[in-house]
Amino acid sequence: MPKAAPPRTTRLEPARLLTSLAPLLHEWLPRQRWFAGKGRPVTDFDLVTATELLPGVLHLLVRTEQPVLRAPGEVAAPAPADCYQLLIGVSDQLPPRLAPALIGRATTGPLAGGTVYDALQDPRSAGLLLERLRSPGTVGPLRFEAAPDVDVPPGLAPRLLGVEQSNSSLVYGDTFILKVFRRVQPGVNPDLELPWALARRGCARVPAPAAWFRTCEPEEATLGVLQPFLRGADDGWTLALASLAQGRAFTGEAYELGRATAEVHLSLAEAFPRVTLGRPQTALLAAAMTERLDATARAVPALVPYVPGLRAAFEAVSALDSAGTAQRVHGDLHLGQALRPTEGPWSVIDFEGEPARPLAERRRPQPPVRDVAGMLRSFDYASRSAGPANARWAEECRAAYCAGYASRSGWDPRESPELLRAHETDKAVYEVLYEARHRPDWLPVPMAAIHRLAKS
Repeated sequence: MPKAAPPRTTRLEPARLLTSLAPLLHEWLPRQRWFAGKGRPVTDFDLVTATELLPGVLHLLVRTEQPVLRAPGEVAAPAPADCYQLLIGVSDQLPPRLAPALIGRATTGPLAGGTVYDALQDPRSAGLLLERLRSPGTVGPLRFEAAPDVDVPPGLAPRLLGVEQSNSSLVYGDTFILKVFRRVQPGVNPDLELPWALARRGCARVPAPAAWFRTCEPEEATLGVLQPFLRGADDGWTLALASLAQGRAFTGEAYELGRATAEVHLSLAEAFPRVTLGRPQTALLAAAMTERLDATARAVPALVPYVPGLRAAFEAVSALDSAGTAQRVHGDLHLGQALRPTEGPWSVIDFEGEPARPLAERRRPQPPVRDVAGMLRSFDYASRSAGPANARWAEECRAAYCAGYASRSGWDPRESPELLRAHETDKAVYEVLYEARHRPDWLPVPMAAIHRLAKS
């Protein structure tokens, strides 16, 4: 366990503390998997809040300043600042087991001489977070809260999950999992809001929040959510790849996953208001898709030849009198967001939506077909990621999933071909941009879908 720094870390002014941390964060922060501003230099930091949880462990909200990169000859303008949540430890030296957590050694400011590290990787700090959640209360601007009917036992051993996406997750004793939101936006995070509402409705498909913490400064924002950990469950992506590797069908699992999706949608429709998308709203929906297509084509030149064919999918939607009903949805549904034990039903997790999009946008009502399209795209991804593309496997899964959805909801997504194609196209365009920025080797997967969708 690292030796804690002297108590001089208490009651530090954020501006003074930043003189120690800024040089280290300039190097460390852009390398993190969850850092959203990759490809753009960090020009400055603003330490929004600094709260000492115990000597040598600081909770920070840090805002970054980055320019928007324009085309040659254009002036770069400031981008909207992103705010990140950090749990920082400061010690004289780190033991070898915490070497991967190293951020750097402070050479200036009040932390000069101290070794700074990511405290989420330290079992002592991770255990402290759980104890705070077990005993609701206030620490500076931080508010720790818990569901009244959930008992979280003390002393659960923490471990940080190694596969990280846009957040960091801690598992406690294979009993609970804490998602710590790294990129923080003002408002209630859907990953707390939606599971809480579904739990109140008795929807057993979604693990109910056990505890959470938030900040009230400078604005209300959700910082983390503790939920039951589904021990022994595999995610849909793992199960799908196993099916492909073994050469067996996945249609039964896909059918049941369609039913699970429909059950979640039905419960969300009861828990939150729905809106009817008339012709003006439908036109706006299609226009937003077209705008995302044009922006992606400017960023990924390989997409340009397909733009006319892809735009036709959105024009077909804009010509509709109505896009049906919009409601709260998952927002980023794919095989990795569904869990299933060896013997048991599917569960749906991670209701945060696409983290790159503004929180207000993620909380808006959307057509349910958006989630359906996300899962259909995920079957296609799986079929192309394990060797030669297995188009028949993907098509069988897609058909079974839609049939399962229809059996529970009474509506088959394939009965709205224009909407389904448009949302699949929009999702594929998003995938092209993501892969071009983060995983260029995967770019052929969505580009194959782009080729198919543009021709249709």
